[in-house]
Amino acid sequence: MVTTKPLLEVKHLKQYFSVKRESPFKAKQYVKAVDDISFDVEEGTTLSIVGESGCGKSTTGRAILRLENPTDGEIHFEGRDLAKLSRKELKEVRGDIQVIFQDPFASLNPRRTIRQMLNEAMEIQNVLRKSEREDRMLKLMSLVGLTPDSLERLPHEFSGGQRQRIGIARALSVNPKMIICDEAVSALDVSIQAQVLNLLKKLQKQFNMTYVFVSHDLSVVRHISDRIMVMYLGKVVEIADKHSLFGKPLHPYTKALLSSIPVPDLDVKRNVIEIKGDVPSPINPPSGCRFHTRCPFATEYCSEVEPKLKTFDNDHIVACHYAEKFLS
Repeated sequence: MVTTKPLLEVKHLKQYFSVKRESPFKAKQYVKAVDDISFDVEEGTTLSIVGESGCGKSTTGRAILRLENPTDGEIHFEGRDLAKLSRKELKEVRGDIQVIFQDPFASLNPRRTIRQMLNEAMEIQNVLRKSEREDRMLKLMSLVGLTPDSLERLPHEFSGGQRQRIGIARALSVNPKMIICDEAVSALDVSIQAQVLNLLKKLQKQFNMTYVFVSHDLSVVRHISDRIMVMYLGKVVEIADKHSLFGKPLHPYTKALLSSIPVPDLDVKRNVIEIKGDVPSPINPPSGCRFHTRCPFATEYCSEVEPKLKTFDNDHIVACHYAEKFLS
């Protein structure tokens, strides 16, 4: 059996942010937004990162992009550790890793036409000669379902869905190998969400695109993912392919998230697992399993010993002391 190296390998990534001290006599504190996580992404696939607000999923995406300098860890993209690259070296790989932001209104320059934005991206990354870029821009408009005259218009002349299509076109303009989608459809109406998701899947099939898809919406994630990584309070609690995760989740937190997905059929009986309490502070996270303060299955052992990630059938990875009992 021939195995290929993943396009992206993240190892022991940490992203801490210092907290302003109220007094110089107090010890320095840190928000542990991402705390020692590891995962990989195969070329041409989609890894979705899910979890509640504040779990560290968007911070993980920003760290991969080096929009934030990681506190510790390795981010290997095609064998190069992005965490150790200089600004000059980073510029060389920026074209290979692009991003689609959450807000289609704030992510586009209101004073520039679509033509100017696309041309600027290609110029910075030295994509094609100037004379060849016109044809490239027309093809991009067609790819994302917009008309050629869109190039001459300003962002305020488009709807939210159209703006997100422009964001996708801008990301594609430099021929990337991987795109970070940071809540890329959460600001859109449901019908528009479906159109954008279908467009992303079509482009992935056409260009063998690799996605890291950050989302809080499990219904969306189910539609687009190959594998799903669940995070809680800066930690990875479960990683599995979407069929295994939705069919037989092994972590209580994942079970609770899945049980909360709305079902349109009122006759369907649902066993909703209620998560009580608030998410603890990432400045001073709980000892042991970070979910034990809200877990309905927690024991005293969970509060004392942090569970390690264990691998079960079909490369199903979970961090729970009692995952085995959920297999039956």
